[in-house]
Amino acid sequence: MNSPDSLSLTPAFLSIGANVGNKIANLGLAISRLGGTEGIFIEALSKFYKTAPQNYTDQEWFVNAAIKINTAYSPEKLLGVLQAIEKEQNMDSKPFRFGPRRIDLDIIFYGQRVMDTATLVLPHPRMHERAFVLKPLCDIDKNLVHPVNGLTVGELFEQMKTNESQAVIALAKEETREIFY
Repeated sequence: MNSPDSLSLTPAFLSIGANVGNKIANLGLAISRLGGTEGIFIEALSKFYKTAPQNYTDQEWFVNAAIKINTAYSPEKLLGVLQAIEKEQNMDSKPFRFGPRRIDLDIIFYGQRVMDTATLVLPHPRMHERAFVLKPLCDIDKNLVHPVNGLTVGELFEQMKTNESQAVIALAKEETREIFY
């Protein structure tokens, strides 16, 4: 098995969320799967937030967080890993785009890479419109610079109009205990 020091690694920031079943347990399972994948090293995890659903609002609120990883994978290979974890957990719960799901994993940043293919756009094309992405990213690094618009995630979060539709409420540590124990 390779050690992190022997690989060429790229930092990446992921958004993770769930709104079906035991949301905290679902996040914990996905984080465990990520951390147990060779070539992916979890570096930081944000606080967990209760967040209002976006796009399709007739569903339960989400629990969201952000993760910083270092990875030996290309963006496309990393996307494949994330999609495999989603598929495992969403066997019966993601009926349509933006609908309810046990787990949702998105690549927000992959280093400073900018790309637009049929399967992947980097940085994430809607991240700057989503408080549930920006606030957890700020927990990890509010000075992280968006490679296209040159603004930090902290600046992007401050520019958002945070009304009820963009509610981001920090969960108490007691509510997330099962992830860490």
